[in-house]
Amino acid sequence: MESLAKRRHDQGSSREEDGFGVQPRRVANLAMVPNLQQSSTSLCRSKRPQCLFSSCEKQENLSSWIPDNIKKKECIYFVESSKLSDAGKVVCECGYPREKHLEEATWPHTFQGQEWDPKKHVREMPTDAFGDIVFMGLGQKAGKYVRLSQDTPSSLIYQLMTQQWGLDAPNLLISVTGGAKDFNMKPRLKSVFRRGLLKVAQTSGAWVITGGSHTGVMKQVGEAVRQLSGSFCEREVVTIGIATWGALHNRESLIHPMGGFPAEYIMDEGGQGHLTCLDSNHSHFILVDDGTHGRYGVEIPLRTNLEKFISQQTKERGGVAIKIPIVCVVLEGGPGTLNTIYNAITNGTPCVVVEGSGRVADVIAQVAGLPISEITISLIQQKLSMFFQGMFETFTETKIVEWTKKIQDIVRRRQLLTVFREGKDGQQDVDVAILQALLKASRSLNHFGHENWDHQLKLAVAWNRVDIAQSEIFTNERQWKPSELYPMMVAALITNKPEFVKLFLENGVQLKEFVSQATLFYLYQNLEPTCVFHYKLDKVLAGEPERLDPSVLLQHVAQVLRELLGDSTQPLYSRPHSSNRQRLLPVPSVKISVRRVSRQSLYKRSSGQATFTIDPVRDLLIWAIVQNRRELAEIIWAQSQDCIAAALACSKILKELSKEEEDTDSLEEMLALAEEYEQRAIGVFTECYRKDEERAQKLLVRVSEAWGRTTCLQLALEAKDMKFVSHGGVQAYLTEVWWGQLGVDNGLWRVVLCMLFFPLLYAGLVSFRNRRQQAEGGLARVRAFFSAPVVVFHMNILSYFAFLCLFAYVLMVDFQPQPSGCECLIYLWLFSLVCEELRQLFYDPDGSGLRKAVLVYFSDFWNKLDVCAILLFIAGLTCRLVPSLLYTGRIILSLDFTMFCLRLMHIFTISKTLGPKIIIVKRMMKDVFFFLFLLAVWVVSFGVAKQAILIHNERRVEWIFRGAVYHSYLTIFGQLPTYIDGVNFRPDQCSPNGTDPYKPKCPEIDQARQEPVFPEWLTVLLLCLYLLFANILLLNLLIAMFNYTFQQVQEHTDQIWKFQRHDLIEEYQGRPPAPPPFILLSHLHLFIKRVVLKIPAKRHKQFKNKLEKNEEAALLSWEIYLKENYLQEQQLQQKQRPEQKIQDVSDKVDTMVRLLETARLKQSGAVEQRLASLEEQVAQTATALHWIVKALRDSGFGSEEGVPTLAPQKASVGRDPELDSGSKAEDPGDTYHVNARHLLYPSCSVLRFPVPNEKVPWETEFLVYNPPFYTADRKDKDLVDPVGENPMGRTGLRGRGDLSYFGPNHTLQPVLTRWRRSLDGAICRKNVKKMLEVLVVKSGPSEHWMLPGGSREPGEMLPRKLKQVLRREFWSSFESLLTQGMEVYKGYMDDPRNTDNAWIETVAVSIHFPDQSDVELKRLNSHLHSCDEGMAIRWQVVDERISLCDNHKVILQKVAALFGAYY
Repeated sequence: MESLAKRRHDQGSSREEDGFGVQPRRVANLAMVPNLQQSSTSLCRSKRPQCLFSSCEKQENLSSWIPDNIKKKECIYFVESSKLSDAGKVVCECGYPREKHLEEATWPHTFQGQEWDPKKHVREMPTDAFGDIVFMGLGQKAGKYVRLSQDTPSSLIYQLMTQQWGLDAPNLLISVTGGAKDFNMKPRLKSVFRRGLLKVAQTSGAWVITGGSHTGVMKQVGEAVRQLSGSFCEREVVTIGIATWGALHNRESLIHPMGGFPAEYIMDEGGQGHLTCLDSNHSHFILVDDGTHGRYGVEIPLRTNLEKFISQQTKERGGVAIKIPIVCVVLEGGPGTLNTIYNAITNGTPCVVVEGSGRVADVIAQVAGLPISEITISLIQQKLSMFFQGMFETFTETKIVEWTKKIQDIVRRRQLLTVFREGKDGQQDVDVAILQALLKASRSLNHFGHENWDHQLKLAVAWNRVDIAQSEIFTNERQWKPSELYPMMVAALITNKPEFVKLFLENGVQLKEFVSQATLFYLYQNLEPTCVFHYKLDKVLAGEPERLDPSVLLQHVAQVLRELLGDSTQPLYSRPHSSNRQRLLPVPSVKISVRRVSRQSLYKRSSGQATFTIDPVRDLLIWAIVQNRRELAEIIWAQSQDCIAAALACSKILKELSKEEEDTDSLEEMLALAEEYEQRAIGVFTECYRKDEERAQKLLVRVSEAWGRTTCLQLALEAKDMKFVSHGGVQAYLTEVWWGQLGVDNGLWRVVLCMLFFPLLYAGLVSFRNRRQQAEGGLARVRAFFSAPVVVFHMNILSYFAFLCLFAYVLMVDFQPQPSGCECLIYLWLFSLVCEELRQLFYDPDGSGLRKAVLVYFSDFWNKLDVCAILLFIAGLTCRLVPSLLYTGRIILSLDFTMFCLRLMHIFTISKTLGPKIIIVKRMMKDVFFFLFLLAVWVVSFGVAKQAILIHNERRVEWIFRGAVYHSYLTIFGQLPTYIDGVNFRPDQCSPNGTDPYKPKCPEIDQARQEPVFPEWLTVLLLCLYLLFANILLLNLLIAMFNYTFQQVQEHTDQIWKFQRHDLIEEYQGRPPAPPPFILLSHLHLFIKRVVLKIPAKRHKQFKNKLEKNEEAALLSWEIYLKENYLQEQQLQQKQRPEQKIQDVSDKVDTMVRLLETARLKQSGAVEQRLASLEEQVAQTATALHWIVKALRDSGFGSEEGVPTLAPQKASVGRDPELDSGSKAEDPGDTYHVNARHLLYPSCSVLRFPVPNEKVPWETEFLVYNPPFYTADRKDKDLVDPVGENPMGRTGLRGRGDLSYFGPNHTLQPVLTRWRRSLDGAICRKNVKKMLEVLVVKSGPSEHWMLPGGSREPGEMLPRKLKQVLRREFWSSFESLLTQGMEVYKGYMDDPRNTDNAWIETVAVSIHFPDQSDVELKRLNSHLHSCDEGMAIRWQVVDERISLCDNHKVILQKVAALFGAYY
C-alpha cells in the first residue's frame, strides 16, 4: 500500500523596564480559513512530515535568507574616547577598542575632525551572528538567536520568527517587565508566579517576551521554564529574549558569518563585569545592535514596536479571527518600569501588577484601590520611602510630583489595571489574573453589546480556557442565543477543544440546528491534514476539479465512508444531480481544495436543509471519529439518537482506518477507541435487554436509515465486534432464529425423532413458540417444523453423511469401468450441491450487484473449499470417463473425498463442544506453517550435506529427493539413514553405479576392501546436531507455540464461536428446507420465481426489519432514555472506583489547604491594613498635639494654616480594594479636567509638566510648577503674549498649543439624532428604553468617531467639519435646523489640546428627528457626502461603548438623558 509518510542593573532606569506600549485594535471581520490543505494546530499526532526540508536544507536557507535581509551595525569612524575600557584600553566613542573596528574606520577619510555621531558614523551591513545557540555545560535544548540592527522593521522580524524559525503565530502576547537586577521574592509568591505564568502560556499558546538576560525578572521567567521542562508538557513555551548586543558578555562566541549551527555560548556571571549574560532557559533571542558597546536600553524602542506590530496581527483558527491580544505583567521594577506601565495603560494595554514583588509593583498595588482624590503627593512620598529605601534620597520633589501624576493616570483607568494579590478570591493563580485582566480590558473596548461579549468569547476559545469562559462570560449578565455561539462552536470543533463544545451545548446549542450543509462542508475543508481519512479523501478527489461544490465534496466523503463501513451500507450522502453540478475546469495539481463558503452562509437555514442529511449529529460524530478525536466524539455520541448503531459504526470506521495507519501510537489509540465504542454499544444494549428483551432484539435488526440502511447486527458483524455479538441478548436472538417457530426448549433428540418419523409431530413431541401454531395441525405444523433452520441443518447433516458413505462405497467397492447406479446417484447428488452453491453465489437480497455478491461468497473459507472440491470432482469425473485415464480419475476422486470430509468441520462449528475446538485447530494451523519454514531449513541443510558426503554424483532425481529431503524428514521420527556410520553397510543392498532404479547408489567405498571410506565421525556429528535442533529445539518450539495459541485463543474461544455461529445460522435460515439431492426441487421452484416470474429476492425479515415511522420513533426514544441511564451509571461507577475516590479526597484536601491559606492571608492582610491605618492616625494625632502645645506656648490660638488635618479612615480597610470591571473610568470626586493634563501633547512630542489632581487649582500653591511653552507655528494667526488662565486650573503647558486663539476657543457641536428602527419600522428598545442613532464622522487615521462639529470661521454659523460632510445647497436649511435645536450644554470642554492660556468652550445643540419619514431627515441623508476621501460618515447606535471622543461622549449622554433613551 502507498505510504502515508507523504503525510532576554539598573542604571538610573531599568533597561528591562522601559519601552512598552501597544494599542490594541478592534478585531477584524471573521474570514474563512484556507482550504483543506491548511494545517491547523491540532492535537492529532503528526504521522507525516510537515516540513518540506531537512535540517541541513533549513540551515542553508537561514544562511542565505538572514544575511540578505537582516543587518547589523558597525562603527566606521574611530574617535578616541576620554574613557578607558575595563581592561584599560583606549576605546572609541562607540565603546569598542581599535581592534574591534573595521580597518577603514581607522584610516584618515572624509569624517576626519568631525565629532562622533551615531547617525553618521554607524552603518548597516549583513549580520554575522545567527543560528542555533547551545549553552555549554547546561544540556538545554538548542535555541534560536539573531543579531540585528535597531532599525530593523518589525514586519521583517515577525517574518523571521514565523517563517524562518517556524513559530506558530501566538494567541496571546505576554510582555514580562520589571526589575533588571536580582531581587528577592517570597518563595510561595515565586512559585505561584512561575506556575501561573507558564500555565497561561501553555494553555493559550502565548509568546512570553522578556529582556532575555540572566538577571531580575528575566531570570525568574527562565527558571520557571526550566522547572516546566523537567516535567511533562504538551507544548514548548515560546520565551523570546530581546536584549542589547553591545551589553552582552561572551558575544564573540555567537559570531558566525555563515551561521552557527550550533553556536556554543558560555555563561560566565563571575567575569561579566558591567555586562550581562543570556538566560539559558529562553528559547529564542533577538539581540539588538546599535553599533555601540556597553550601553543598555538599546532594545527598548525595537521591543516596543515589535510588540505593537504583533498585537496588530490577526490570528485565525477554526474560522474565527482575532487580533493577537497583549498583556503586560509587572514584577518589582524601578523608574523605568513606571514609565513602561504608564505607556502601556495610555495605549490601552492591560497590565497585571504582582503585589509583593517589591518597589514599583508594590507602590501601585498599595494605592490601586483608592479614589484618585486620595492618591496625593504625600501618600506617594510615603510609599516611595517605604519601598525605595535604598534610593529614596535621589527622588527630587519634581520627580515625586511626576510619579504621583503618572500613578494617578494609571489608577484612573482601573479597567486596564489588575493587581494580583496572592490569596484573593478568584486570584489564586497568576494565569487567572492575566486572562481576567484581558477580558476586563476587552469590556472597555469600543464594542457594542453582543460584539463585546463575542470578542471576549473569541479570546477564551483562542486561549482554550473554559474555566475563564464559565466564570467571566457565561454569567447571568448575558443571555446567549444559540445562533450567536455557532461561530465559536465551529472554532472549538476544528481546533479540538471539547470542553468548549460541551460548554456550548450546555448553553443552548442544538447540534441538529447547528449542522448545516455549509457547516459540514467547512468542517471537512479543515480536516486534520495528518489523519488517514484526509489521505483517503485526497486520493478520491484526485480526478476532481480544484474547486468543488459542497454537495460534490460530501458525496466523495460518502464514498470513502462506504469503503470504511462496508458495502452492506448505502451512501450516507446522496449523489448530487448532474444538472446542478458546476462545470469547473480541472487543474493539474492533485489536492483537496474547495470553493470558499461565506461566513453568513455557514449558519443560515436553507430550504433544502431537510434533504441534506438524515441525522446531523451522525455527520458531526463521523467527522470527529475519522480524526480520532476521542473527547469530541464522546460528547457528540452522547447527543446521538441511534446510539447503538452509532457506536458500532464508529468501531468499524476506527478499525478500518487503523489498518492504514503507520504510526504505532495512533494505531493503538484507534484500536483502543474502537474497543471503547464497542463497550458502549454493549452497555446500552444491556440496559435495553434488561428492560425489554423483545424491543432490544428489534433494535438489533431494525433498518437504520441514518447509517446506510443497515442494522446494528450487520454493523457488529462487519466490524468483527465479537464481544457485542457474543452478548447474551444477541445470542438469545440468534437462538430464536435457529429454532425458527419451534420452542427453544425442545431437546435435540426430539427434533431428530420427528425428522425421521414426522407423524410424531402430531403427538406433541415438539413444542412451538406460537400457541396458535401449537394448536394447529396438518401441513402448517409440518411446514413450520421442516422450515426451522435447526431442522434444515440436521437434515443436511444426515444427507451429507449419506453422501460421504455412498461416495466411499463407490470408491472402495463399486468403481466399475462403466458408471454404476450408485455412482450415477453420486453424480446427481453432487449436481444438487453445485446448484446450491450457485444459489448462494448469486444470492443478493441487498441489491449490491453481482461483483459484490461474488466477493462476499469467496470471502468465506468454506465456500472456497466447496468450489475446490467441486472442481476437483469434475476433473476426476472427466478422467474417469476416459478409459485410459480411469485409474487417474479414481485417484483424483479419492483425493476429492478427503476435501469433502474436511467440509464436516464447518458443519460442526454449530456445536458448543466441537465448535471452539475447531477454532483452536484453525489457529494452530497457522503456527504449523510458520514451523514448517523453520523445519525446512534444517531438513534441507542436513539432507544436502549428508547426501553430498555419502554419495558421489547421484543423477537420479527421485533418489536425490529421497536422500536430501525424504530420509532427512523421516529421521525426525526415528528412522535413521542406513549408511550414516557404515556399520550396517551391505554392498548387495545398493547399486555401485546407480544403475538399479530400485536401489540407492552406494556410498563412497574402498573397492579393494569393500568398506566405506567417508568420514563417519562427521556424518554422525551432523546427525546428532540435526536431531538436537530438529527433534528437541524445533519440536518443543512447536509445542510451545501450540500451547501459547491455545492459552490465547481459549480465553476468547467462546466469543469467536458465538461470532461465527451467526454465519451458519444465516446460511441455513435462507437455505431451502429439502436436503440434497431433493433440494433440486427447491432450486427448480426458485428458478421459476426468479427467472421466469421475475420476483426479486428478499432478505429474511428476521435479520433486516424495516419499521414504521411511529414505531421506529418510539423505539429510538426508548433507546435514548436507556442510553442516559447507561451514562449515569458509568459516571456513578467512575466515582466509585478506588482511584477516583483517592483523587477526589486529594482534591478536597488541596481545596481545604488553599482555603485555609487564603483565609490566613486575608486575615493577615486585613491586620496589616488596620495597623497601617492606626499608625497613620497616631502620627497625625502626634502632629496635632505638637501644634496645640506650640500654640499654647506662644499664648495664641495659632495660625489656621498650620492646623493639621486628620487622615480619614481608609476606604479600603475591611473591603476589597479592587473595583469591579464595570466601574467608571473616573472616580467620584475626580472633578478636575483630565484630558487637558495628558503628559504627551497631541500631534507633537511636547511633554506637559506633570500636574497631580491636588495641584490643579490655581489657588493651590505649586512652587515647582514650571510648564514648558508651546504654540504651534500657524501662519494664519498672529503670535501674541499669553493672556488669561484656564478656568479649570493648571494643565502643565503654557502657550496656545494647537488652538487658534489665546483664551477661550469657541466651538459648536450639533448632535443629530434619530430613533433606531428595525426592518419593519418599529423603534428598537433595550432595557425598556428606546435606542438612538447619532450622526458621527471620522477623518484620517483617527481611531475615534466624532460629532460633526468644531470651530467656526468668523461670521459663519456652521462649523468647518460639518461643511465638509454637507452639500453647499443644504447649508442654509441646516442653519434653520440649528436655530430650532435645543441647547444641551454650554461651557468648558476637557480637551487634550487645552493649555494654561488657551482652552475650548463649546455649545452643544441637539437636533432630533422623531419620525423616520421626516422630510428634513430625508433631505439631510440625501445631502450627506464626503469631500475628503479620508473622511467617513455614518449613523451610529448610541451606547456607552460607542467609539467616540471622551468629551463628545459627555454631550451624547446628556442628549440620551434628555430623550429618556438608552445609553
